Amino acid sequence: MNTFAPKEYQARVLASVQRYFETCTTLGNANTAFYQVTGELWGRHQSFNPLPGFAPDMPYFCLRVPTGGGKTFLAASAVARVNTHLLRSDHSVVLWLVPSDAIREQTLKALRDPGHPYHQALKQAGAVTVMDLDEAKAITRSTLDTSTVVIVSTVQAFRRDRTDGLKVYQSSGALMQHFDSLAPAQRDILLRDEDGTAPYSLANVLRMRRPFLIVDEAHNARTEISFATFERFNPSGVMELTATPDTEKVPSNVLHSVGAAELKAEQMIKLPVLLATEPDWQQCLGDAIARRDELQTLADDEQRHGAPYLRPLVLIQSEPRRQGMDTLDAQRVKRELVENHRIPLEEIVIATGEERGLEAIEKQYRLGISDPACPAKFVITQQALAEGWDCPFAYILVGLSSQQSGTAVEQLLGRVLRQPGAKARETSALNQSYAFVRSGDFARVANELRDGLVRGAGFERKDVDQFVAAQKPAQSGMDFGGHARLVFTPVAVALPKKPAIPEGLKDKLEWDKGSKTLTITAPLSETEAEEMAQVVADEPTRATLLQAAEASRTTAIEPFQTPAETGERLRVPQLALAQQGELQLFDDAEVLEYPWALSAYEAAPTADDLSALGLASRVAGGGTIDVAMDGTMKVGFLPDLQRDLGLSYAPEHWDETRLAAWLCRNLLEPSLTHASKQAFVSSWLRALLDTDGFTLARANQLKFTLRKLLDENIRRLRRDAVNRAYQDVLFGPGRETRVAIGGDFLFEFDPQGYAPSRDYDPRRSEYGHWDFRKHFHGRIGDFDSKEEFECAVQLDMLAQKGRIRYWVRNLVNRGGGSFFLQKASGRFYPDFVCMLNDGTILVVEYKGAQGWTDAQEDRDIGNLWAELSAGACRFVMVRNRQWQDIDATLV
Repeated sequence: MNTFAPKEYQARVLASVQRYFETCTTLGNANTAFYQVTGELWGRHQSFNPLPGFAPDMPYFCLRVPTGGGKTFLAASAVARVNTHLLRSDHSVVLWLVPSDAIREQTLKALRDPGHPYHQALKQAGAVTVMDLDEAKAITRSTLDTSTVVIVSTVQAFRRDRTDGLKVYQSSGALMQHFDSLAPAQRDILLRDEDGTAPYSLANVLRMRRPFLIVDEAHNARTEISFATFERFNPSGVMELTATPDTEKVPSNVLHSVGAAELKAEQMIKLPVLLATEPDWQQCLGDAIARRDELQTLADDEQRHGAPYLRPLVLIQSEPRRQGMDTLDAQRVKRELVENHRIPLEEIVIATGEERGLEAIEKQYRLGISDPACPAKFVITQQALAEGWDCPFAYILVGLSSQQSGTAVEQLLGRVLRQPGAKARETSALNQSYAFVRSGDFARVANELRDGLVRGAGFERKDVDQFVAAQKPAQSGMDFGGHARLVFTPVAVALPKKPAIPEGLKDKLEWDKGSKTLTITAPLSETEAEEMAQVVADEPTRATLLQAAEASRTTAIEPFQTPAETGERLRVPQLALAQQGELQLFDDAEVLEYPWALSAYEAAPTADDLSALGLASRVAGGGTIDVAMDGTMKVGFLPDLQRDLGLSYAPEHWDETRLAAWLCRNLLEPSLTHASKQAFVSSWLRALLDTDGFTLARANQLKFTLRKLLDENIRRLRRDAVNRAYQDVLFGPGRETRVAIGGDFLFEFDPQGYAPSRDYDPRRSEYGHWDFRKHFHGRIGDFDSKEEFECAVQLDMLAQKGRIRYWVRNLVNRGGGSFFLQKASGRFYPDFVCMLNDGTILVVEYKGAQGWTDAQEDRDIGNLWAELSAGACRFVMVRNRQWQDIDATLV
């Protein structure tokens, strides 16, 4: 079976989703939960934007994942978390909405395939039934009662203005069974026809079952019609997945944003994109063919040494055919390949509106174009490839159109980014993408590619600056946008009068009326210089401007490379513990050996447990929790949802033994034997049932709440045991024999894996402006407070004075950019890591007056780490702007 282990960043995304669901149920309000969780995760609270027309406290969030990041796998993995942590139900209905029929068919095929990673992710939810909309129109009640049902459909199929959409809202005899013995609350929510009758329709079945909505490529479903369609489902929550979320018109609630640097670090995508421009189209195509041949030689050599099969593909964007005009259309490009480059016909595929060569290949070969028997090496397209087509073998993009379609270039570029097998190859050239574009203006094309990666692939602007680079050394000097740092000296030129500055250049040119001086404030490409010169009438002034523009892109610029770009390696010694005679990285407190047996603890619900169960009972019964302005009582969204689910999914009336067995089976505590869990759960449940007013029927109804309380009790008891062991092992006598620092255990800041959830931007920062010159990376993670920003300024000043070699803003839980020290209660991510001149590592943490007392555990582990490092490491926690404490560590 094809197994798929989540990447580290995917595990972090799913942990964020679970944390949000847990907080929703704890607080009873998805709005407040989003504000709280984003503050916990990213150090800055984000405001919640309700979906138009929906309850303001309905769970609604967005996962921002760039091209190649595995959005479908994340969505499938989220289903089990929806059931367990949000709905608290064994089963649910998930309405999985996609933008097109092609993607619908592709998604259905993967989710249904037992050997596919997406299906395996779905199976975490237990029994699962995957169906399309036509199958759902005859869905049985037993199917809904015994499995989690995932219905994959397009949004368009539910619109009332379509014939197939109308069927969703019409009565069907096959669905009558769902409407027997409805409670008044269920009848009240049904959609009704114009005559007031409630049809036996799929739409009404869905409304009663409160489906959870997964909206794939959500940026395509932001219209009023789409939102109105969503509202008809009466959903329990909405999760959006997109590379390019809406941040302005109807802002999405971005819960977790994945950076391209994270995907690169996890070997998911081929970066950087190496660009070459060439005005002669035949030469441009020839260069791409030569590059493909080089990559094929490397791939063949790797395969001889055991690597998987690889046949690099070239995607060629041709021009549309125009009557009576000589164009580089698909047939012209094909003739060029065959006649001038001797490419066999079977190696060329045309994928346009007229010719559908890719569809023929999918039918002919078992693995499609990736099949070793398939000879195709060149795919010629005109605008864009068929939606949903995907092949990680695509390595090279060739743009031959004199007027490239922005959408087509973005889409084709996205196709070449995916890594074959989502795993890096041994040869670095096979871990990169390539673009050959017919143009004489490298700077313009490079910036357009960067814009395309932002618009189409969902990359952050800071990501694309480092991930588009020149193939040819001669063209690298023209790439002003590619340098993480660029020191530019403005070029001033005296002119007799103010020129007419073109609209597109006003951000690069400034006119001083008094001195009659035009100042170039940013490098001008050759195209921009010509555009400027065209508005000047006399030849001498035009020549002066062209000369100044040339200086702006040559002598006036000084590329600045960060330590990471110059090849510096920032490695930080980590904590290791002796375990069974061998040192192991201390990255999980669970590796500690500690006495742990549930039999030593009293098995009975606490006063807090009983209080929580009282609240949960009111929620399940539809209790009121708010008062409207007119004095009427209101039920919040989540309590109302639990009531509806309780009516749709009636709890099974188990006896005490069966309920205890279910609770025990669903407590996924790996450190306990089944027998110890069974004894503890049975005693705990018996004590609960002996409580006045708590019946077995009520326990059945609240079994998910009971499981959550039991899980919290067991986790609390285990944490207490872990903490005692942590103190004994790390801080008790003889710790030097059990704890080691460094050796083979070093954390290295990945030169291309630094991906802040938000970047420091001096132009928009609320904390202040500083031109940081000594940061390890070109990007800098934003700061959580003004004092933290000031601490970074102090470090940079010390580095500029030569007392620190360089420093890095340490990130929280962001893979290759996050150094941590393990505590009993979790991980401590210090604010800053510095490399001193003698190779010593200095870790700096800043705390204001409010956080000092709560940071004792952080100070303890930081001081221990430094103490046992034999002078290789130093640690300081700065309080209330006492910068002299940093200075003292440099002596």
